[in-house]
Amino acid sequence: MPANPAATPGVAAAAEAAKSSGVDEAFELKVKSLEENVNELKEKIFRTKARLLLLQETVLGGDITAGAKAVLIHRNEMGSQFVLESVSYALDGAPIFTRVDNDGDLDKKQEIEIFNGRIVPGNHAISVKMQYRGHGYGVFSYLEGYKFRVQSSYTFDAEGGKVTQIKIVGYEKGNITTDLKDRPAVKYDSEVMRDTVKRASAEAQAPAAPSAEAAPAEARPQ
Repeated sequence: MPANPAATPGVAAAAEAAKSSGVDEAFELKVKSLEENVNELKEKIFRTKARLLLLQETVLGGDITAGAKAVLIHRNEMGSQFVLESVSYALDGAPIFTRVDNDGDLDKKQEIEIFNGRIVPGNHAISVKMQYRGHGYGVFSYLEGYKFRVQSSYTFDAEGGKVTQIKIVGYEKGNITTDLKDRPAVKYDSEVMRDTVKRASAEAQAPAAPSAEAAPAEARPQ
């Protein structure tokens, strides 16, 4: 029986659409891979700048107690209904940490140190992007597959000779009446401490005070 001529254009169109879809997916994967490589390179550049700053303080003889230090910690306090799929952090616009969840290695960790290094005293800005996937069961089964995106920023003042520790916490805000899509949020817990390591280093480099020489003992007559 001869083939239906009208069906031929439809088959050809479907084949062309499938081919185009495959090309688009390959292109998107290539772009995503390129973006990850660029972010990784930016992270390396930023960390190199931090190391150079410390080297400058040490080698060029500057006041080593005048610099500042920042310790940034990612903390996950979200409930089981939200799975953290990816997170990215930037400090003063430079990427410092990017992670995608693989087999729960991101979501299951309550805390991750994302930055620990020297920074210039003064104002600095942290920006964060988090993406969660809904994990529903029972009456919340409708959550499965939903995506929740959170963006936030925070400005802090780094004091010279001190360590500024900031915990960036992903948590559920509101209460039982709050809509689930409005619950993912970010808060910042900040603590400023003396930079005891730098203080000890400064004291070690300070010249020792001259010690008084012991006077020779007088000879007693026999």
